Amino acid sequence: MCNCLGETQGKIKQRDMMTEKESATDKIIADAMATPSPAKSMGDPGITPLSPSHIQQNDTDSNAHTGPSFIVVVAIDFGTTSSGYAYAFTKEPECIHTMRRWEGGDPGVSNQKTPTTILLTPDRKFHSFGYAARDFYHDLDPTESKHWLYLEKFKMKLHTTANLSIDTELHAANGKRVKAIDIFAYALAFFKEQALKELSDQAGAEFDNADIRWVITVPAIWKMPAKQFMREAAYKAGLVPRDNPEQLIIALEPEAASIYCRKLRLHQMIDIGTKTNQNGFSPTENVGAGMTQGDRYVVVDCGGGTVDLTVHQIRLPEGHLKELYKASGGPYGSIGIDYEFEKLLCKIFGPDFIDQFKVKRPAAWVDLMIAFESRKRAAAPDRTNPLNINLPFSFIDYYKKFRGHSVEHALRKSNVDFVKWSSQGMLRMNPDAMNALFKPTIDHIIQHLTDLFEKPEVSDIKFLFLVGGFAESPLLQQAVQNMLQGRSRIIIPHDVGLTILKGAVLFGLDPSIIKVRRSPLTYGVGVLNRYVEGKHPPDKMLVKDGTRWCTDVFDTFITCDQSVALGETVKRSYTPAKPSQQVIVIHIYCSEKEGVGFISELGVRKCGTLRLDVTGTESTVLRREIQTLMQFGDTEIRAMAVDVATSRTVKASIDFLSQ
Repeated sequence: MCNCLGETQGKIKQRDMMTEKESATDKIIADAMATPSPAKSMGDPGITPLSPSHIQQNDTDSNAHTGPSFIVVVAIDFGTTSSGYAYAFTKEPECIHTMRRWEGGDPGVSNQKTPTTILLTPDRKFHSFGYAARDFYHDLDPTESKHWLYLEKFKMKLHTTANLSIDTELHAANGKRVKAIDIFAYALAFFKEQALKELSDQAGAEFDNADIRWVITVPAIWKMPAKQFMREAAYKAGLVPRDNPEQLIIALEPEAASIYCRKLRLHQMIDIGTKTNQNGFSPTENVGAGMTQGDRYVVVDCGGGTVDLTVHQIRLPEGHLKELYKASGGPYGSIGIDYEFEKLLCKIFGPDFIDQFKVKRPAAWVDLMIAFESRKRAAAPDRTNPLNINLPFSFIDYYKKFRGHSVEHALRKSNVDFVKWSSQGMLRMNPDAMNALFKPTIDHIIQHLTDLFEKPEVSDIKFLFLVGGFAESPLLQQAVQNMLQGRSRIIIPHDVGLTILKGAVLFGLDPSIIKVRRSPLTYGVGVLNRYVEGKHPPDKMLVKDGTRWCTDVFDTFITCDQSVALGETVKRSYTPAKPSQQVIVIHIYCSEKEGVGFISELGVRKCGTLRLDVTGTESTVLRREIQTLMQFGDTEIRAMAVDVATSRTVKASIDFLSQ
């Protein structure tokens, strides 16, 4: 958001907004943007005046996360491939506890997080999560396992679904469909139960959920519907009650990582330029001690599903953070390598067989992908010996029945370079073949980083922090090093997989640490303006009671990539079309463009609704003024409203899921 009033909002004249005709019932919806152009289709409008203004909060702490004080902050890092929780007591903010080690961890893999896998019984009840779900599913007889619902890597569905809603569905391994909201709620309820049990054990008495502030991490590049979906899942899981939304904070993953990286001691990280722990400084110094006022750094969060980038600048003395460029990234996480492996298997054995095998032997398919996962972690630029991947017996057996010839025959016939069959029943992959599976995903990341570093806002970057599970890949580390060529120091925290989790706890303890963010999109509403000959297109003209109006005008609340201070608000006033009106519903539009003139322009879409419930605020004033404040500087957009005549609070909510 602009810091000076005149820059965008001061130019906006008094505007008039149009509402729909009164409906048959008394509960009328004032719907400013019922139909886009042409204006003629919009019926007989009631006119609603708008009074725009833009308020910059100057106080140091926003009122965004005030409310009851909490005894403990529990953060849940809900990842695409693995998840976990951590907590800290508000009295000991420096002491972050990561959850106990999980049962059934993989050899050679740190099990402070557990796989994001969930198992439901054949009658769709929650059974288990994480390693427990995976192990139980693996041990089921194949005739039984096809009735159970096993889900993994499902988080990406929230990023890839265009019209995400409460009814969005996921596919289990056996092909059956299940509501996504149920799966996410089951997972969150599992973490709630685990954390409460651990806190109760520590306290020696039952711990009250009301004393916990919950934090859930999401990718910064997620759109508002996905963030709201996580919040709805948390309500459904009983994490927090709907009437106390302040008890839950949605944290952005690279922001959380940034908060943690800023506090790192120099012995807690590796500079991959030197491949050693940082020397030349006192090991107890913070990275922040090496950072001075105005230092800029990039956090690249390489997860299972997405790669998320954020650019921050340190503002001393308090060490507050300012976002310099809007969060960016894409679906370039490490599961891209799994998809490449699947494509390779399709090339060798045929997509018809692979599709059939996944449905008929779902547990064996999971085994095969677990075997691939451990070999994937062994891939490195200087590796010379081949990587062996165990093919489950049922794969070899089922293939022979399906095709009438052996797996070995298929490999010989396929002419796939660098993949051979070993007599021990393994696929033997030459390191070049494995590295080729990484290439498309790493190329995407490097291209994105290259584009980011060309932006004028992203200059003089002192550090690049590589975090998230995929950051451990030597292939990715080398590619980032080659791309940067010494322009920034590349730092990897020691506990790279827990960076986001620990940062999310710190964020929950002090949500006002990030003072300035950048808006990912341009947001606004559609309004009527007085028609100006020569300025407005003729097809937008509407004549009402002898006055000429221009329809579909985009009234900008905030523009794409604009700096927004925490607590900064946009103020608008709306008037119900009829005195008896109970609800005002205003459509919110968004665009990736900075300058938007009309809601009918290409790339402008309806993305949400602002709902003002004015029941119980009736007054004798002829034209009631409902003053609405919208906050854009936080991880979620908030709305508050008040009836000016009575000073009563009006229930205001923004919905991005019911489009």
